[in-house]
Amino acid sequence: MKQNFGIDIWGDDNFIIDNDDIRINHACKPALLEITEDIRSQGYRGPILLRFPHLIKKQIDKLFAVFKEAQHEFEYKGKFHALFPLKVNQYPNFINHLIKVSQEYQYGLEAGSKAELIIAMAKTPLTAPLTVNGFKDKEMIALIFIAAMCGHNITVTIEGLTELEAIMDVYHEFNKGRSKPVSPDIGMRVRLHSSGIGSWAKSGGYGSKFGLTSTELLEAYDILSKHGLADRFTMIHFHIGSQMSEINPLKKALREAGNIYAGLKQRGAQGLKAINIGGGLAVEYSQHSSSQDRNYSLKEFANDVVFLMQEIARSKGVDEPDIYTESGRYIAASHAVLIAPVLELFSQEYHENGLRLKEVNPPLVQELYELYKTIKRSNAKEYLHDALDHMESLLTLFDLGYIDLEDRSNTEILVNLIIKRAIILLKDEDTNELKRLESRIQERYLVNFSIFQSLPDVWGLGQNFPVMPISKLSQKATHPASIWDITCDSDGEIAFDASLPLRLHDISVEDEEYFLAFFLTGAYQEVLGMQHNLFTHPTEIVVTFDESGKYRLQDTIDAQNLMDVLDDLDYDTDEIDRRLKKMIVDSKLMDDMQKQDILGKLYLYLSENSYLKTIQAIITPKIKGHK
Repeated sequence: MKQNFGIDIWGDDNFIIDNDDIRINHACKPALLEITEDIRSQGYRGPILLRFPHLIKKQIDKLFAVFKEAQHEFEYKGKFHALFPLKVNQYPNFINHLIKVSQEYQYGLEAGSKAELIIAMAKTPLTAPLTVNGFKDKEMIALIFIAAMCGHNITVTIEGLTELEAIMDVYHEFNKGRSKPVSPDIGMRVRLHSSGIGSWAKSGGYGSKFGLTSTELLEAYDILSKHGLADRFTMIHFHIGSQMSEINPLKKALREAGNIYAGLKQRGAQGLKAINIGGGLAVEYSQHSSSQDRNYSLKEFANDVVFLMQEIARSKGVDEPDIYTESGRYIAASHAVLIAPVLELFSQEYHENGLRLKEVNPPLVQELYELYKTIKRSNAKEYLHDALDHMESLLTLFDLGYIDLEDRSNTEILVNLIIKRAIILLKDEDTNELKRLESRIQERYLVNFSIFQSLPDVWGLGQNFPVMPISKLSQKATHPASIWDITCDSDGEIAFDASLPLRLHDISVEDEEYFLAFFLTGAYQEVLGMQHNLFTHPTEIVVTFDESGKYRLQDTIDAQNLMDVLDDLDYDTDEIDRRLKKMIVDSKLMDDMQKQDILGKLYLYLSENSYLKTIQAIITPKIKGHK
């Protein structure tokens, strides 16, 4: 029986299931398994991060199209602009393709630090908008002025009055002796009363980290007017949080920000022409219809923004503002897929062939065996309860020394088998008891990756990411599954959740390779990933499509090897290399030939990354003529 793993909820038609495989719904529609086998045939092991630039373009196309439609529908006079916030993903294999696929839209970048500002200055087309948010010192403000003098369409967003004072100092320093002063546009982040919702609700409201109060906003405007820079004040900015799951908090914030905009215009801020609504456009991560997070569509989002800005502008008698958005998660999340091999199943010992029954067994063990052999639909619930009761009694007998370790092993295996059989027989009875029992028979899938490196929001925020196998999809997956990563941290786990169950296939890792794919990982996960246990960023590969529709693998960046990781931590790797070599050369346990052999092996191992090598036989890939 085919399962879709919620792809109709989170997939957005980016992927399709075709018999055994999940395929990319684009061009020649290659299977993820085909691409994975192609990459592994080149010698790569461990986790692989695949990037799909066509999915970046798809999101940008949709964003601009839906706002264009809303502008046309409401006859909106303001313009629409969009920027990508670099904090969401600064990796060059993403940013370079982002700039390439968005050229027709004059899509811009938003920076929040000096390093991000350098990226933005180097990558943003001069005619595209560039905004700078976050706290700034005089040096960072000077970089912003340099960008303006290079011709960038750049806006510096004021987070506090002290920044405004620094802007005045840099303005006079850079324009000394100039007949035509040059300055970036100036925006002001407003601290709204309205707050967001969910994990990032604190981004809005009076207690938020960023933004000017109404009093500070008026004072800032007076300072600009006093220094003759009121005409450079062009934008107000607000942000109520990432991953806005509900639309109502945004609508409330739009009304508040719209009235602030109109009030400043009426006060004489004639240069003010834009509202930047920040980011927050949500992505649907859920695999289960019962837990869907986002309650609005992209069309509703655009219509609400355009309608409310128009309504306020008309009622207040001011120009309709240009609209800016900085939605990063929506643009980046879908473009990246993490694929990692399963190394081992840790619950496979609970099989009938693992029983060590004796000629004469303790009565309760023998009765468990009879329950297992005779369980059927009509008695499944009764036998299940009997088995659970017998297990408690037998474990007590073991603690008291009346049964031995083999009896305990038989008890665990038989109860596990009875639970599995009962769940299958009673599958139509969706009871809480059966859901709870699934966690007792779950399979633990050891997967060759690090949650802390590749999915840190699972650990830090309890975020769910869609996960599914990339093969066997025509077969029903029946095993309740938890996923273990290869770190030595007990938090490196995606635990089985009976209310949102993940079920995977029963496999033999000795006979076949089985890969799991983690979707929607392109936003925040890479830049927040940590080198816990010194696991590095996985090998990344960009998948593009040529004019004939065939896929190409390009821009490969290997995972760092062991010595590079140590070098990043400021270890003296030359010293480590010398010490290791000296230990081998000085060893009294090896002859000269063995020492040479061991040295060769050591340097081979040091050239590898920290991820594990799979022990399964390598499957010969069925490569099509796609290169």
